[in-house]
Amino acid sequence: MSFARVQAGTRFQALFLEPNGRYIADREREEGYPEGQLSALTALNIAILKERVVGELSEEAAGRVEIGVYDEPIRFNLTLIDKQMCVAQPYLPETRGVDSPVFLVRKRRAVGGLYSTFDQIFTSMWERRTTE
Repeated sequence: MSFARVQAGTRFQALFLEPNGRYIADREREEGYPEGQLSALTALNIAILKERVVGELSEEAAGRVEIGVYDEPIRFNLTLIDKQMCVAQPYLPETRGVDSPVFLVRKRRAVGGLYSTFDQIFTSMWERRTTE
């Protein structure tokens, strides 16, 4: 994964489901994973981001990478890009996350619309996060 944009000044925020929380255990049961498997994978993803990605960035760029966790029901996988584009993947009941549909949403108006909705969802969860 290239983090050239972060090196060039982009801020990067990553928000993960709490690996040791209640809601990741619920998701494991719902998706039929063995107990602890999604927890371990999520913890590994966080560790890789911290060690292999942030650890390779300049000190200044590393300061633009923020990692948080939350312990709430998982509803969406969201990637907000350039305040103009969003990749949104809903988490559906009894469906593995990787099997859920993925939507590309472009911001077309200043107020309202799907992009604004997903931006608000991420911002709200980010404000309630615990830092990693």
